[in-house]
Amino acid sequence: MAKKKAFVLRLNEETYRALERWAADEFRSVNGQLEYIIHQALIKSGRLKNKRKGTDKK
Repeated sequence: MAKKKAFVLRLNEETYRALERWAADEFRSVNGQLEYIIHQALIKSGRLKNKRKGTDKK
């Protein structure tokens, strides 16, 4: 498993509550939801290759 880097992220309360609801809807923790959102954005922008076979939309 790859190492993970810890860092502080400050969000306003409204943003955090919306993120918390979104995470709950997808059965993820807030941290897991943030990781998922960032990962998908990196793939979409072409800054990270999708390692899952057959799911890269390029």
